[in-house]
Amino acid sequence: MQKMKQDSMEYQRGSNMQPRKGRRVILFPMPLQGHITPMLQLANILYDKGLSITIIHTNLNSPNASNYPHFNFYSIPDGLSEDEASTSDYIAFMTLLNVKCVEPFQQCLAKLLSNVEEQPVACLITDAMLHFTQGVADSLKLPRIVLRTSSIASFLVFAAIPGLLRERGYYPIQGVHPNLLLSSD
Repeated sequence: MQKMKQDSMEYQRGSNMQPRKGRRVILFPMPLQGHITPMLQLANILYDKGLSITIIHTNLNSPNASNYPHFNFYSIPDGLSEDEASTSDYIAFMTLLNVKCVEPFQQCLAKLLSNVEEQPVACLITDAMLHFTQGVADSLKLPRIVLRTSSIASFLVFAAIPGLLRERGYYPIQGVHPNLLLSSD
């Protein structure tokens, strides 16, 4: 495996990497195992369909690049202290990642997009919990797809919330037309 340091990001490429023609997809998983595994499974499916795969990941819980010699990996600093990275406060952890990863992620992504020797990028696929990536993708005019790695139980809870809000009288919001709530502007 080749390993090179490029500015603040580290690049790893499998030794038997075969260059592909066509489009490239960049994926960025949340640095937790239950998020990394489905993202890498999706990457394998996309690779089997002929796409070139680039994975951006944080230093925390970084995937083993040698298990995926057909992908390019770029590591970015997450800026988390040891205490921050090992906290049991999931909300605080997520908030810190969404603040501290913005700049290194944007720099890495901009550098990848500016490399004219690589295939053009079709889109960015990020974890739903890394909401800052939408602003970065928008600023670079790159389409973004979100992968939600939640369990079916989480999906059912999210699906039930509108009904619960309606039952309790919180939804629809009085005095606001329902179509205005769905506006993306």
